[in-house]
Amino acid sequence: MANRLADAISPYLRSHADNPVDWYPWGADAFAEAARRDVPVLVSIGYSTCHWCHVMARESFSDPALAGYLNGHFVAIKVDREEHPDVDASYLSAAGAFTENLGWPLNVFVTPHGRAFYAGTYFPPRPAQGHPSLVQVLEAVSDAWTDRRDEVEDSAAMVSEALVRASAAASSPADLPGDLALERAVELLAGHEDAEFGGFGGAPKFPVAPVLGFLLGRIDGAALAVRTLQRMAASPLRDPVEGGFFRYATRRDWGEPHYERMLYDNALLLDAYTRAWQRAHGDSPAGWAAVAAAGIAGFLIDVLQLPDGGFASGQDSESTIDGARVEGRYYTLGADARAELAPPPLDEKVLTGWNGFAISALARAGFAFERSDWIAAARRAADTLLEHHLRADGSLVRASLAGRASDARATLEDYGAFAGGLLELALSTGEVHYADAARRLIDATLTDATLTDATLVEPFVVPGGSDPVLAEQGLAIRVDPSEGAYPSGLTATAAAAHTLYLLTADPRYNEAARSAMRLVAAHAVASPIGFGAALALMSELATEPVQLVVVAPTAESEDSSPASASPPMAGSSGSAITVIGAARTWPDRLVALTSDAQAAAFAASGFEIFEGRSSRDGLPTAYLCRDFACKLPTTDAAVLLR
Repeated sequence: MANRLADAISPYLRSHADNPVDWYPWGADAFAEAARRDVPVLVSIGYSTCHWCHVMARESFSDPALAGYLNGHFVAIKVDREEHPDVDASYLSAAGAFTENLGWPLNVFVTPHGRAFYAGTYFPPRPAQGHPSLVQVLEAVSDAWTDRRDEVEDSAAMVSEALVRASAAASSPADLPGDLALERAVELLAGHEDAEFGGFGGAPKFPVAPVLGFLLGRIDGAALAVRTLQRMAASPLRDPVEGGFFRYATRRDWGEPHYERMLYDNALLLDAYTRAWQRAHGDSPAGWAAVAAAGIAGFLIDVLQLPDGGFASGQDSESTIDGARVEGRYYTLGADARAELAPPPLDEKVLTGWNGFAISALARAGFAFERSDWIAAARRAADTLLEHHLRADGSLVRASLAGRASDARATLEDYGAFAGGLLELALSTGEVHYADAARRLIDATLTDATLTDATLVEPFVVPGGSDPVLAEQGLAIRVDPSEGAYPSGLTATAAAAHTLYLLTADPRYNEAARSAMRLVAAHAVASPIGFGAALALMSELATEPVQLVVVAPTAESEDSSPASASPPMAGSSGSAITVIGAARTWPDRLVALTSDAQAAAFAASGFEIFEGRSSRDGLPTAYLCRDFACKLPTTDAAVLLR
């Protein structure tokens, strides 16, 4: 039996390499083999930090007898959902026809043409509480394939047709919501607030960082977000030793977390705590937000940042203690006890999109809290990705491990989130080459029609196309608007395009962002808990653009960001601070800090908002602009704060 997973990029796939199951990686070869043998395919999807994925691997996929039956009656494919999010999204949609309890591990049975006819999540090794064992499921599926083939094929065809209809419906644009509709979305979220423990709904309870970002951007929602962030910061969901947040809690009071720690959760929560602190104008009552932000940033840099500068995808919930893998035990220990143990392993796979979220959050937080080391960490990651994840033809690598690139196709998430991170880094450092790189990425996603048709249904496309196997099978999702734990690729790309509009005044970016949000507007307003990032962008699109540009005198030897020239904040008002200090507490989205020389470089590169911006009287100077019309420049922090 060939070992096809031993050299995989994905640590999750490599963890299954020694199974007796004859695993294939995702690709056309597996389906060709299934067609040759005339057997169904098991597509088993998970990820490295997934606890129940580990459990199923130990209980079932390591069982020689079970593996023998699986190998004899199926072709088995193992997929890392983080490496192939488009594959996961397609089969997750299909699995919804068979089970309401979607999650991972996700096990989908499909025809040799990729069409799903049965699915489930975790199957135990023995029947339990009314749930069939994996062996029983395998036998039933094999019998159906052998004895009732027509029924299976008909079922698979109906599911496939339903997915095509759903994809077409999801691509139907609607009007962008106005302020009344956005207020209603806030009211719906408030109606789901857990008034006692914070957050939304009961158990299990997730941090839903994108929703908190939406609420923080609105006067009518900020208090709700702050209550949740305060309670989360003081809850068991936050690791008090290393500062990072766990993925979710199994109890309503945030207790008994599932202990995996994900890059995207912590990046987006860092941004949320930064914005909460900024909304309070940096006053001491918001010190809890500063403490939480510092803890998250420390976790990102000290735990997840790899030696080459990229960020690992996450950290496992399980650690090896006394020779056994134990979930969560490591995280219940104090710092001294942890020092005696090997920490839970990292998934060292570097994902372009998730790194973009981390770059953005660290750059913004580093500027707000005057932490040049956080900005430096963001810069290291950005430089690493620009060198190793950006190909000569301008396309992106989706994932890499120790410098080896995955053959998985990059997704819209990678282009949008990485571009967004580069733009935030450019604004925090004043270095135009990051903004230039971001603009090239977004331009690569714009179709020729986007440049002339403001009502285009699909304003952004993935350069190079979608996954070729899904495309061949007709299973590629045209527009995947789904989000929850982090922004969808559509929203991330639209948000980056909108930022480019605010910097360049180029209407094509504005129209592309608006067209993208029209695709999800109806869904987002009706179900705001699942569309926080989209609603945040729609809320921005519903108000006039606001830009704050601060220009500091160019130093004689400019080898660092002008942010380093600012004195520490001395409070939210008073003449002791410069306009740079005041800008640190600015809660709106676009705040740019440059030197005179850097502002000139931005202007020369076509970023119109910097045109004619310079420091005055040898002092840092602020330009507050609304809809590209700027007030007279000021060097007085008190004037800017007012």
